[in-house]
This record gives sequence, structure tokens and C-alpha cells, in this order.
Amino acid sequence: MKEYEEIIREKGLPSVGQTVRSKKYGTLWRIMEKKEIWRNIDPDPQTSEPRMVPCIYLLFWKVHEGTAPGIGKMMGYEYTLYDNTFALNWDIVKD
Repeated sequence: MKEYEEIIREKGLPSVGQTVRSKKYGTLWRIMEKKEIWRNIDPDPQTSEPRMVPCIYLLFWKVHEGTAPGIGKMMGYEYTLYDNTFALNWDIVKD
């Protein structure tokens, strides 16, 4: 459990219900789901044993005014301690 809390804290991940803005397109997306999962990574080079790391899965919904939440475009991403893709691609919108 501590690994997941560390990912959320270190990466500054948003909570469910928060809105984020795409840095590339400027579009608004709402976080609809957050869950703790395991991501497969490359096998151990010495033993060839499979390995996994903890990660946080976020489900994004593209915000459309006048449309009920969850209807329309959705996408999901996994975030680990070993990447910085959230900070590179998203800004959390302050309500």
C-alpha cells in the first residue's frame, strides 16, 4: 500500500473528480477512476524471471459541456515511480 501512496505523492497525481488539461492540445479531461495495479516490466536479465512494479491507473474522460460524465471519449494511462509522463503531459486545473 505504501508504494501506491508514494506514486500518488511523488507524481502529484490528481484525485477522482478532478479536472486536468492536456499540455499538447489544451483539452480538459476529468479523472473518472483511479486504481492500484501492477505493470509488467522486462524480465530479470540474469534469471529471466518475470517482474512487475506497482502503478496507478487513471481513467480520463474528455469533458464536453452539456454531456453527462462518462459519455464520449475516454482513455486510461498507468503511472509508476519510474516515469514522469503525467507531469510532461498534464496540468491539474484548480477549481
